[in-house]
Amino acid sequence: MGTDNKPEVYFHVGLGKTASTWLQNKVFGHFEGITYLHPTQYRHWKETIAGSQQPKVLISREMDQQLEREVKKFAAVRPDTTPIILLRSNAQWIASQYRRFLKNGYPLTFTEFFDVTHDTGYWKRSDVLLYPKIAILKQYFTEPPIVCLYEDLRRNPQQFVTDLAAQMGVNCQVEHISVDKHHASYNEKQLKWMLIVAKRIFKIPVYNPNGPRWKTWIRRRPRMWLCYVILYSAHLIPASWLSKKPLIDPEILKKIDAYYHDDWQACLQTMRRP
Repeated sequence: MGTDNKPEVYFHVGLGKTASTWLQNKVFGHFEGITYLHPTQYRHWKETIAGSQQPKVLISREMDQQLEREVKKFAAVRPDTTPIILLRSNAQWIASQYRRFLKNGYPLTFTEFFDVTHDTGYWKRSDVLLYPKIAILKQYFTEPPIVCLYEDLRRNPQQFVTDLAAQMGVNCQVEHISVDKHHASYNEKQLKWMLIVAKRIFKIPVYNPNGPRWKTWIRRRPRMWLCYVILYSAHLIPASWLSKKPLIDPEILKKIDAYYHDDWQACLQTMRRP
């Protein structure tokens, strides 16, 4: 147990497109000697910590824009929490975020979504900075964060899980963990077709991060169903109908990596190994 017979608390701050769903549904439940609260039960995190019969508690939630708000609320109750965050390089992260937004019907080209040169995109340059997210964790929590790399997970998922469990001081039978992706990715052809159709039928949806989650869920359902129809209809579209240019220009990704070089290096310096 932690100090004063309180359990040690670990808070997985899951950024979008960093394998958060896979960890939440296929990994964390296999950690031994720790109470794990699935994100669907996140609203009960205070009661879970208070009532845990295990010496450690793991809470997980995916967040992006609301990161500081949620961390601040959490730290007000347990400032001695050890936060966990997974990062991928700035260019790969924003490229993956773009594919997710496009899949959801956002009618934007990549440079309309993110413009590293002039900062006129839907996502701003400040949104893609990664070290400030670590700085928020350091500001509100007294325990240093566990910083992990998405690339390590992709390279060797079982070793990644073993290393993470070691840093948390728990055991895990990695042979019981499925390394299959939780969500299948959509291919380049499907996303190019989505961009063509979305430009004609969709507007950028209004997002209210402070509004009731159930209202957002209900509002998104019809749009999401239509998006799935569009994505799967791409199988019927001749490839000749679509541009041969890549959805995301590799040269732009190089510029993004160069722009965020110092930010990424600062992130790497915060890593600790088991």
